[in-house]
Amino acid sequence: MQDRRRGIERREVQRIEIDLDVEWETSAGRRTGSISDISEKGCFVLSSGDVTDGEPVRLYLPLADGMKVEFSGIVANHVVEIGFAVRFDALNAAQLELLRSLMGRVDS
Repeated sequence: MQDRRRGIERREVQRIEIDLDVEWETSAGRRTGSISDISEKGCFVLSSGDVTDGEPVRLYLPLADGMKVEFSGIVANHVVEIGFAVRFDALNAAQLELLRSLMGRVDS
C-alpha cells in the first residue's frame, strides 16, 4: 500500500493546522469529528465514520454563539478509521469570511 503522506504535494493551496470539533453528515446520517487542517478549498476531518470517495458531505462548523455554519462538499479521499478529506463546493461570502477567520487571515 502506498503511503499518501509522502511524495508530491497535491493540494492547490496550503492548509492551516487546526483542532475544531465539527458535525458532519452524509446520506447515512450525522456524526461528529474534528477538523485537523483547513483551507479555503477544503479540510481534513478526523472521524471513524464510513464514507466513500466522491460522496457528498455537509459539515457544520461551530460559531462562538453556539450557532453552526453549514458547508457542503465532496469526499476527496478517505483513510479507513482515520478520516477523510473534503473539497468544498462553491462558498458564499459569509462562509469564506468564516474560513479566513479560522485561519487567522481576515482582511480588514
